[in-house]
Amino acid sequence: MKKKFGKLSLTTLAVLMSISAHLQAAESSDKKKDQAPPIVTPGENGSAPSDAIVLFDGSNLDEWQSGDAAAKWTLLKAESAMEVKKGTGVLQTKKTFGDVQLHIEWATPSEVTGSGQGRGNSGVYLQGRYEIQVLDSFNNETYYNGQAGAFYNNAAPLVNASRPPGKWQTYDIIFVAPKPQEDGSVKPGSFTVLHNGILIQHQTPITGKASTAAAYSGATPKGPLVLQDHGNPVRYRNIWIRELN
Repeated sequence: MKKKFGKLSLTTLAVLMSISAHLQAAESSDKKKDQAPPIVTPGENGSAPSDAIVLFDGSNLDEWQSGDAAAKWTLLKAESAMEVKKGTGVLQTKKTFGDVQLHIEWATPSEVTGSGQGRGNSGVYLQGRYEIQVLDSFNNETYYNGQAGAFYNNAAPLVNASRPPGKWQTYDIIFVAPKPQEDGSVKPGSFTVLHNGILIQHQTPITGKASTAAAYSGATPKGPLVLQDHGNPVRYRNIWIRELN
């Protein structure tokens, strides 16, 4: 005698659909694991890899703007660099970014004037909110979370890896952005930073609280890269970025 079954309840059907979706996602994930990763050609001597967005190569300021206007900083073509033009305000990218790998080179003035925060001061703001400090920190004392390589006003660098004034220096930054959640909370992000090839920030937490004097506030999925005008003629060159999401 055949046993008769009634129609499945909505709850049971939902569970079965969920299990099926989970199995399909797992199968898709397994297929991805079996696939070879994409090929990226490395750059030479700090130049951009093949999948990077070149934000500045010394030839023009087309990727940047000053507010809603054209970029006002000084282009130094002979050095393949640009220089902060005092009083013009921050420079920001036209594009916006989330999680990234950033390479940027900078140099403070060769002639030392001032001390502490008044010496070669600028900053690199991820999403316009979270600042990695740029400062002449070679034999220059200042507060611990305000020197070169600090996550400004939050975390000091692990070591001081500064070169002498006027020398070109590099930051290689892995930035994981804080993510706003549906319930209004923020999933923390992080900074990992190498200064002149030396690890100075290691998965330093970012809670979503912006650095002091940030151009923007509040956690966001994407935001511009911002370079600070702090009144000092700091130079920048060879800026590229890789999107990680």
